[in-house]
Amino acid sequence: MLPGMFTFQFVSTVRLGIKSLMLHKLRSFLTMLGIIFGVCSVIAMLAIGEGASHAAQEEIKKLGSNNILIRSLKPAEESREAAAGARRMAIKYGLTYEDAARLHSTIPGVRQVVPMRIIRENVRFSRNEVPCQVIGTLPSYPEVVGVDIVRGRFLCQLDELHQNNVCVITVGLARRLFPYQDPLEHSVRIDAFYYQVIGIIREKNMPEQRTQAGRMEGEPLDNNVYIPLSTSRTRFGEVLIRQAAGSFQAEEVQLHQVTIQMKDLAAVETADSQINTMLKRFHEQKDYEVIVPLALLRAAERTKRTFNVVLGSIAAISLLVGGIGIMNIMLATVTERTREIGIRRALGAKRRDITTQFLVETVVLSVGGGLVGVLLGIVTPYIVSHFSELKTIVTVWSVFIAFGISGAVGIIFGLYPATAAAKLDPIEALRHE
Repeated sequence: MLPGMFTFQFVSTVRLGIKSLMLHKLRSFLTMLGIIFGVCSVIAMLAIGEGASHAAQEEIKKLGSNNILIRSLKPAEESREAAAGARRMAIKYGLTYEDAARLHSTIPGVRQVVPMRIIRENVRFSRNEVPCQVIGTLPSYPEVVGVDIVRGRFLCQLDELHQNNVCVITVGLARRLFPYQDPLEHSVRIDAFYYQVIGIIREKNMPEQRTQAGRMEGEPLDNNVYIPLSTSRTRFGEVLIRQAAGSFQAEEVQLHQVTIQMKDLAAVETADSQINTMLKRFHEQKDYEVIVPLALLRAAERTKRTFNVVLGSIAAISLLVGGIGIMNIMLATVTERTREIGIRRALGAKRRDITTQFLVETVVLSVGGGLVGVLLGIVTPYIVSHFSELKTIVTVWSVFIAFGISGAVGIIFGLYPATAAAKLDPIEALRHE
């Protein structure tokens, strides 16, 4: 058969298949619904899963892939003692200045070490007073943790060397304390001292205090004041002493967090065990926690892959059900059109022509349903994001996979009815009523 004749015959077969479907519009539409909802659910569920995973990974990335965070942690044993009435006057735990110095000098591959002290105090300007977290840290904090300097500057080495009474405040705190004034032209009062405001920053990430149960402690993330670490040690003492919540005991803490910036990712992977080994030598109890954002990021990526497989598998069941629906309808159609098949065979149609006709009908149903499902699957995540706080991301690969599966479903589930139609005996088909 010449290529042109074959193409003409194939086009005629496709037109005949589409015409047959259009004779029963409602039945064809209802048959497509299974594929439509299946494709839509695959794309939408993968978009929701991708969005949730992306949001989690972005939060981890803010901590810095090259960073390792060490936070002071109140030991569980000490907490139980405090509740029952401890024998000591104060609970001493957490990281020390010596720990920070040892980490910088003994751990290979360390670029910078940034210690932090977090003091809860009210910050005052004129009649405005806001509860804040006063963070004593080093000038290298922006390089390691990452902040955007909106106005002014951050702390410098001279501020640290001379223990200057200067501070940098966050954008949110500036709005609360200085609704009508320029913060850089004024000073704020913290405890009994005044601090000149030298800069306003917007934080990408914020050091957090945690209680024993892991609950966040402290003020909103944009209510923070940064002062030189040396000034913090002079004004608030070498050791911070505060009353433990719900207890008559005091807690003594030197540093609340130490952030270590490594030179490269290879150094990060080997430093975790070395840090734990070193700290274990100088701490009788596990009064610290080591957080490796790189490990958290990789764990989140593994979870994302598993989550996508689970969500995709659940949604793919809808496509399977839609395929079964197509097969069921096409088998009924073969029975219904047995006489038509007999007439076509009597007029010279071959088995492959009958197979092609019915296979074209199933593929049109599945591909048409797939296209509508893709449109709904792209629109649905945006609707979900608009009416909720869920972040959704529609990926190109999820669209192609969902549409490809819908086409495959049409071929797989349409092949058996098409073959069954082609195998009908022409004489018996003509006698069928």
